[in-house]
Amino acid sequence: MYNVAIVGATGAVGEELLRVLEEYNFPVKKLVPLASARSVGREVEFKGENYKVKELTCEVFDEEDIDIAFFSAGGSVSAKFAPCAVEAGAVVIDNTSHFRMDPDVPLVVPEVNPEDITFWKKKGIIANPNCSTIQMVISLAPLHKEFGIKRVDVATYQAVSGAGKKGMEELFEQMRALFNFKLDKKVEEREVFPWQIALNVIPHIDKFMDGGWTREELKMVNETNKIMHTNIEVAPTCVRVPVLRSHSEAITIYCEKEVDVERARKVLADFEDIKVIDSPEKNEYPMPVIATDTDYVYVGRIRKDLYEPNVLHFFNVADQLRVGAATNAVRIGLKWIEMEGEQFLKDKGKK
Repeated sequence: MYNVAIVGATGAVGEELLRVLEEYNFPVKKLVPLASARSVGREVEFKGENYKVKELTCEVFDEEDIDIAFFSAGGSVSAKFAPCAVEAGAVVIDNTSHFRMDPDVPLVVPEVNPEDITFWKKKGIIANPNCSTIQMVISLAPLHKEFGIKRVDVATYQAVSGAGKKGMEELFEQMRALFNFKLDKKVEEREVFPWQIALNVIPHIDKFMDGGWTREELKMVNETNKIMHTNIEVAPTCVRVPVLRSHSEAITIYCEKEVDVERARKVLADFEDIKVIDSPEKNEYPMPVIATDTDYVYVGRIRKDLYEPNVLHFFNVADQLRVGAATNAVRIGLKWIEMEGEQFLKDKGKK
């Protein structure tokens, strides 16, 4: 059993982490929810009990004898406090972007590269990839093994909850204003998105970087190849859509071999944590309403290119708060326990 800290326990992903830890029966001996000083005293629920939120400090990890610390409170918070947690003897599973491209920090999707977890000792940290990257590489992995992927073109349709609670609230408020014929005022008051999100799509997530690419898009490029240990060309266009929860992706893969649709369906359906929904004659295909509050990547609309025999198109959807964040982090934790946990407890004198 492990003493577990949740950094950012009152945020959208932190709340989801608590749910997933309970659902997966994570071996929690003691739970310590942590957040900024303004959240101290608030309560979170875990396994039917209420826990008071404590202030995040460097000292708290040592004081509470934390073994596993899940971080989900922003990159600057992880940059400052994750090394403190490691120094205090905890393994950090970080859900922010801060450590993802650090060569000494493994970037892990357990279904794809669980073996990389063994490198956690270099810095005591395991990084959780970007939500859009996670669901994409889960669907790419079996197809790459079967056909050899050379290039990926992907357009994402990302839910507002990817921007946290405030993103959801902004959509709610704009929709309410729209139905009350007061949308102009609410658009002027927007804080999260650069444009109106209600009844709109915005081809802009995170900051624009060199060459006109956004940071969100470059995350998908760099993280995909780090996770899959490949040099696949990845060209994303990331779009925010007025959906509350679950990201969708339209993906085109260019392969070394000629693709076969039935074989693609089979290798996807046989892969861990993928569900294929692909019966267009029955109007059955992946959608956010199907994926929300589940732990699967749903894949459908699988079809061969009209012109090139080595090109395949498909659509995938996953709940980005779970598959793209909390569930992936918990799965990392469980896999780490399976691979490293016994020796870790022995080294700490707890076994």
